[in-house]
Amino acid sequence: MKCSIASDKFRRKFAEQIEEICGERISLCYQCGKCSAGCPVAYAMDYLPSQITRFAQLGLIDKVMKSSTIWICASCQTCSVRCPRGIDLAKVMDALRILAKRKGIVPKEQIAPLFDGIFLGSIEKYGRLNELSLITKLNMASGRPFKDVSLLPIMLKKGKIKLKPQKSNPGKEVRYLMRKVEKLESK
Repeated sequence: MKCSIASDKFRRKFAEQIEEICGERISLCYQCGKCSAGCPVAYAMDYLPSQITRFAQLGLIDKVMKSSTIWICASCQTCSVRCPRGIDLAKVMDALRILAKRKGIVPKEQIAPLFDGIFLGSIEKYGRLNELSLITKLNMASGRPFKDVSLLPIMLKKGKIKLKPQKSNPGKEVRYLMRKVEKLESK
């Protein structure tokens, strides 16, 4: 697969989009690899975090946007803590996911984007997470309706999951914050 390096103007525009979303300057990265060496989920990624940063610096947007790495990132901050240049790479990965969603690029085989939407929907509706609703909706949306169903009696017995959602009034503040985040992500 041939990838051409983007023009300087195009690269700067992509870097500016990332910086606008997360406030991190990817141009500061000099590819030491500490982020990749410490990443606990690097084994499952198609490209290492340092490679994604380099692709972004080069303006290889399609390669970055279609990578599983940006979706697999656990946002655990290990990379950010290790970076000698002080780049919060977890924030960069969040920004790349936002940009991918804006372009309509959401991997079909990944559960994370589904999880995000269902999780936030539960918070907005109930004011807190409803685990049973989350699991049920996630399994249905991912085409695996009976996944982990055998664990339900055990979880109920131990009080880890409630059959009825515990509603707390989400109030105007939660809805306001949700709308504000949606507006920021749609920019």
